[in-house]
Amino acid sequence: MPKENSRAATVTGLALAGAGLSHFVVPQLFEGITKPIFPTNTRQYVYIDGAIETAVGLGLAAQKTRKLALVGLAGYGLYLVGSAVRNR
Repeated sequence: MPKENSRAATVTGLALAGAGLSHFVVPQLFEGITKPIFPTNTRQYVYIDGAIETAVGLGLAAQKTRKLALVGLAGYGLYLVGSAVRNR
């Protein structure tokens, strides 16, 4: 992977990890967008989503774990879509 792409992936991963950590710092900020997908136990799902985003982001930031993190990111996307469809 060219160095520019690697740097962009690292920055993107760190940004995602930062967003994930913010779920724990200001969870109320995420409750409005989480509630339609997870109408019960919303705060719990805010924390779960934050943990997943932090882990995936850190995985993307490190070149050695980037491919596995991309698989995790795809799985997280499917989890969110599936939950949204299920709770329509």
